[in-house]
Amino acid sequence: MKRRDILIAPPALAALAFAAGARAQVGNAPVRILVGAPAGGSTDTLARSLAVSMGPALGRTVIVENRPGAGGNIAADAVAKAAPDGNTLLLSFTSHAINATLYPTLPFDPVKDFTALTCVATSPSILVASPSLPVKDVRELITLAKARPGRLNFAIGAVGSSLHMAGEAFKMQSGVDIVNIPYKGTAPAVQDLLAGQVQLMFAAVGNVKAHIQAGKLKALGVTTAKRLPAFPDVPAIAEALPGYESSAWFGLFGPARLPADVARKLSDAARHALQQPDMLKRLDTEGAVAVGNSPEQFAAFVQSEIPRWAKVVKFSGAKPE
Repeated sequence: MKRRDILIAPPALAALAFAAGARAQVGNAPVRILVGAPAGGSTDTLARSLAVSMGPALGRTVIVENRPGAGGNIAADAVAKAAPDGNTLLLSFTSHAINATLYPTLPFDPVKDFTALTCVATSPSILVASPSLPVKDVRELITLAKARPGRLNFAIGAVGSSLHMAGEAFKMQSGVDIVNIPYKGTAPAVQDLLAGQVQLMFAAVGNVKAHIQAGKLKALGVTTAKRLPAFPDVPAIAEALPGYESSAWFGLFGPARLPADVARKLSDAARHALQQPDMLKRLDTEGAVAVGNSPEQFAAFVQSEIPRWAKVVKFSGAKPE
């Protein structure tokens, strides 16, 4: 299943009945959402917004715990080993699928040890360039990169991240040789791009939108299959490189063996939260798009993502930091 096959769920048809059923969930302890990223980042912000919106629907307190490290694997391992009672959840991201190949061994199975609840959102990214780079679109970039193999560079905020792999997928599909310059985080990578110290970067839309609008960065192409409404004049990379598509995603999981009724109530609560105006506003601020698909759809999507990214990880030769 391709990324564009993620289906956006229709509005809840019976919100009151759903809320009443959700409150019947086992126990009154707080629901914990573990996040494998530091406080303050996009994943953490999304998790906290989701927690606020899910709480009233469940009739329970929902809290967020940050357990950063190992590309999200520390938080994922804790949830994989948690009791399947619906009290411990994971808000993960694209690295959940990438890590299946990036890490030689994992203490959990990214599919079998989890119950997929819903894809919360996707976050499109955009290929940006320093204004000094003499290209105006992806076609010109590919031509220049082939004429200068190994002389252009990509800034990457984290090895093994979805944005790193977006660049590797671009190189794999276009046949160009562009050197990676790794940074410890997105912020310093963007700063060096603005300063002209590096030439290119795949970035989340929310991190570079203002710089593009101010003319400080050039937008060469978006990673979605079609153009973004926010950037109608910026082509999709797929227009020059057919089949290219790469957007980060955020998904909600529980441990494996979660009872079907509990899983459904948690999924419904998250999907209900994604319809709330405050939640939608937060997603828009982060440059993300609400999804809210069914557990079955999300499970199938995650399974399809692992082999998809395995090809890119193997091409990249990346190793975990």
